[in-house]
Amino acid sequence: MSDHATDVNAVNANHDQFNWLRLGLLICLVIGATAMRLIPHPMNFAPIGAMALFAGATFRSRWLSVLVPVAALGLSDLILGVHSTMTVVYGCFLLNVALGWWADNRKVWRVASATLLGSVIFFLATNFAFWWSYHEHTFAQLMMAYANALPFFRNSLAGDAFYVVALFGLLSLFENWVPAVRPRETAVAA
Repeated sequence: MSDHATDVNAVNANHDQFNWLRLGLLICLVIGATAMRLIPHPMNFAPIGAMALFAGATFRSRWLSVLVPVAALGLSDLILGVHSTMTVVYGCFLLNVALGWWADNRKVWRVASATLLGSVIFFLATNFAFWWSYHEHTFAQLMMAYANALPFFRNSLAGDAFYVVALFGLLSLFENWVPAVRPRETAVAA
């Protein structure tokens, strides 16, 4: 039996262990990103969109890709507090998970496109909800709400980009350094 065949058999025999190690790493990365919400940071420079996109792109199970980041976000919101537009924020968060499903091959152009699209949708939806809840319902007031929110959009987009690079970069480093956390297809082909 060749060395390669022995390696493949060892990987297949320990496949359950590899899945658990990878899942544990992914959960730790999402929790770590969530913890970044709890330390001082520039307004809207947060990991929320990035961790949703990351979970959608990396968790094999779709229900876990929703459950883990929503639970982490919910727990951090219990600490940070709630507000009237939370349902819109969570809706955008779930949309970012779905964008991650689209970017699951982790090609740079897909992840970058999903990051930009998620940030734009978050900006449009949350500021519309804020306008709807707190302002006179005129087109001029809506445009003023969007104009006033542009500095927050800049920070939100920068935060999403930063945390997407950090999360996917850390995962890639771990995959290169620890073969056990590689997806099964990568481990078998190695």
